[in-house]
Amino acid sequence: MVSFLILAAAAGAVVILLVVRLCVVLQPGHVVPRESVGLLIVAGSGGHTTEILRLVGSLSSAYSPRDYVIADSDTMSAKKIVSFEDARKKDSATECTPYRLHRIPRSREVRQAWLSSVFTTLYSTWFSFLLVCRIKPDLVLCNGPGTCVPICVSALLLGILGIKKVIIVYVESICRVETLSLSGKILFHLCDCFIVQWPALKEKYPKSVYLGRIV
Repeated sequence: MVSFLILAAAAGAVVILLVVRLCVVLQPGHVVPRESVGLLIVAGSGGHTTEILRLVGSLSSAYSPRDYVIADSDTMSAKKIVSFEDARKKDSATECTPYRLHRIPRSREVRQAWLSSVFTTLYSTWFSFLLVCRIKPDLVLCNGPGTCVPICVSALLLGILGIKKVIIVYVESICRVETLSLSGKILFHLCDCFIVQWPALKEKYPKSVYLGRIV
């Protein structure tokens, strides 16, 4: 009985410590000016990749190096990213920073059973955490594909563990007019900046940032 109480107290202390660390990490921090920002971009299938590449195309060369993350079964996004970076290199008058493309296991396939998706999501999160630990980006930019959830959670864990504070910017897809996507609902309270593109969403979620249509 005593051993159980000791274990319960230790577990409770760990949970409290993690919650406190989470609150600290989510607090707005002092922004330090820097010459470049390591950018981790999460691309998804279909329109998600098209939208995120339009957004990346509007960013300056200071956002470098650029690391792209896609699901391991997403061949279409890989082709779009390569084409985008090739075009960017041709249009640039200066030498472009090399980019890197990474693949992670998909959290959940279409029509996959919810029970089995629990295990695939955990595996994807562990894989994502190792990847984010290796890259250590300054900023994570995503716009809603399921792939972004384990990446953002992993980036948040880096801050909780005291490894590095990673800024997470989530841009809700332009097709979301009145309701958030599932990824948006999960990450709304975990992002440093949550951007919506329709005023109806700003009214429902006052803490979000409305900048009009940006992609």
